[in-house]
Amino acid sequence: MEHHHTNDEKINYGQLIINGIFKENTIFRLVISLCPAIAVTSNVRNGFLLGVAVVFVQVMVNSTVSLLRNFIHPRIRIPIFMLVISGWVTVVDMLMAAFARGAYKEIGLYIQIIVAFASILARAEVFASKNRIIPSFFDGLGSSLGFLVALVTISFFRELLGKGSLCGISILDAKPMLIMILPAGGFLVTGLLMGFFNWIDMRFYGGKGAGGAG
Repeated sequence: MEHHHTNDEKINYGQLIINGIFKENTIFRLVISLCPAIAVTSNVRNGFLLGVAVVFVQVMVNSTVSLLRNFIHPRIRIPIFMLVISGWVTVVDMLMAAFARGAYKEIGLYIQIIVAFASILARAEVFASKNRIIPSFFDGLGSSLGFLVALVTISFFRELLGKGSLCGISILDAKPMLIMILPAGGFLVTGLLMGFFNWIDMRFYGGKGAGGAG
């Protein structure tokens, strides 16, 4: 997970995004922040909206921490990071409460607990606190896009198989598999997709599977 860079010229921005989506995917490879992945992915809309919220928060947190990195004393860095995270989560929470009330009623609680997502704090600590703003922006973008991709992928299969619909629009006439919209179905789909992402890493990136994710 730790890819430390001190020289911006050596950083490949495209590679940062690919790493975030595939090699270091928050859900499928690093296996952190799993609770929201199971809780909100019973339909595609909610999974997508929470994913977008995380993209905004992660990018803004990384950028802010990077800008402040020379002013943050190492001994108090974690409380400062948490303050930055909670500030941007509050911005998202208020925007969604004002402009997306229907969705906010369903996933508002999960928007608020973005503050506690290990993935947000991890990128601030591992990358943004050590790098300039542009690399930190792309690192946050890659990491959070990986989270968004994971949520949408999980919710796609869960809603399609569990309800026979996508975004509330009926797709399948067959009898739905109700277990898919229950937590057990969420864990099942997530586990199968973890296996698939591990295979991609081993097949195309020379990875070692789940054991090589950390």
